[in-house]
Amino acid sequence: MASQDREANSELESFRRQWISDLQSRAHEADGSSSTAAAAPAVTSRPRRRTGPSSPTIAKKHLPAIEDDEYYLHGPTFDSMPPPSSSGHLLSDPPGKHEHDEQPLVSALDHYERAMEKEAQGNMGESLKLYRQAYRLDHRVDMSYREKHFPAGFAPAKVTPSSSGAVTAPPAASHKPAAPTTAEEEPQPLTLEELIASFSGLKIEGAPPIIEDTPPPPCPISNLPDELLVHILKDVAVADVGDFARLSLVCKRFAYLVATEQRIWRRVCLGTEFGFTSMPRHWQKTVEWEQLEAQEEADEDGFLVSMREVEERRLADALSFTTSLHDTAVYPSWKNMFRTRPRIRFNGCYISTVNYIRTGQATNQAVWGGDPYLIVTYYRYLRFFRDGTAISLLTTTSPADVVHHLTPELLKLHREAPHAHLPSAMMHQALKGRWRQSSALDHPDNTDPKEQESDLYVETEGVGAKYMYRMDLSLRSAGKGTRNNKIVWRSFSSYNKLTDDWADFQLKNDKPFFFSRVKSYGVGESA
Repeated sequence: MASQDREANSELESFRRQWISDLQSRAHEADGSSSTAAAAPAVTSRPRRRTGPSSPTIAKKHLPAIEDDEYYLHGPTFDSMPPPSSSGHLLSDPPGKHEHDEQPLVSALDHYERAMEKEAQGNMGESLKLYRQAYRLDHRVDMSYREKHFPAGFAPAKVTPSSSGAVTAPPAASHKPAAPTTAEEEPQPLTLEELIASFSGLKIEGAPPIIEDTPPPPCPISNLPDELLVHILKDVAVADVGDFARLSLVCKRFAYLVATEQRIWRRVCLGTEFGFTSMPRHWQKTVEWEQLEAQEEADEDGFLVSMREVEERRLADALSFTTSLHDTAVYPSWKNMFRTRPRIRFNGCYISTVNYIRTGQATNQAVWGGDPYLIVTYYRYLRFFRDGTAISLLTTTSPADVVHHLTPELLKLHREAPHAHLPSAMMHQALKGRWRQSSALDHPDNTDPKEQESDLYVETEGVGAKYMYRMDLSLRSAGKGTRNNKIVWRSFSSYNKLTDDWADFQLKNDKPFFFSRVKSYGVGESA
């Protein structure tokens, strides 16, 4: 027994000696690094924590001004149709076959990015689990995510000159005299307008030769005159204004034409494809998508005019009003008007993702000593059409399985008879509706054109034939680069047609709508 005690004591003593030797070696390394730092110049002898963000407070000084909506709530783009059985599986498939289709997660950044994807989809339960795993692997994984996706905000801070105006040279160049540097000597970057103006004299350059010392491939578009080139770009803008804007990435000549060719932007603003004449300021249809009752109205002279003539006059007034807004302090150019003037976008839909927590049912069999908490997730969808009609849908189905089925044809199909076996079965709950944008008549006391046109009114069917829902919304913008991609709530009410009563819904959990482009919609259609 005594021999076993001596053996245990010897092992413990050897462990202590090894531990002390490790501490001493680490202390020598720390002394060496501190002496090296002391021998360095004054510029490099600063604490290392000053050269980069080491805390959330310091990091905020170097980060770009990223809004919460831009950082977390990017509207997804649905450019491709889902497979026929995107949410199902074959009976012959083994259990769990589709659970491992995604790439395995290795690093903390992989878990964090997957958690961001799940959060954008509204799957908060899976998102929270992935966030926990990511922070267990790396407690600074959020900083790694920002360094990867927003690298401009993490550029190292420039070394400021000393009070004498000179900067100490590094040790390798200590024999050279230090040259004073001032802010005036540094080249100033060009503004965006100056940069675009510098492209005015450039031509379209063809591709370089595939093989050296051989003729380059032909580039016929470089030989076109500007008149034909502008005509081609105008056709592209009418087909898809997004593709027209992306042409600026092709070459500097295209970038100059996209930014400065006001004739194209005028056609876009005044056209019916994406322009402001497609924004109805009056009700065009009933809530059930029926034509309004044919009734005559009196004009300024007291003569009765038909509804068709009224619509023609309204279209002419919209064109003249849009033209009058051009070249003003609010909209200095056609391009600026198209970007900043409130409008509805028809080549996609607006999605509101709602998450809230509620307590579950208490049970005496719980072993964790508390009540369960449930994360509830549901979605609101709004799709607008040019003829003043709209589709509203409230469901728990994720956007990837809904947006391609948000069409008038499928709404009619599932309204006539339920088809639960189809992927578009959720359209059985879709509601017909109508919409219009506000005008100066709705805000006579407001003189700002943007504020006059920023409100949106949507009326949809209710749960029964005697009810109607009314949503009062406002058009907003989220993020720095995009415009008119957000709709916020102002009020939500229900109207009883029998009793002529209005009842307001509490907007406790409802969130704003964010626009998501759906390629299958094209430029939008009429219901």
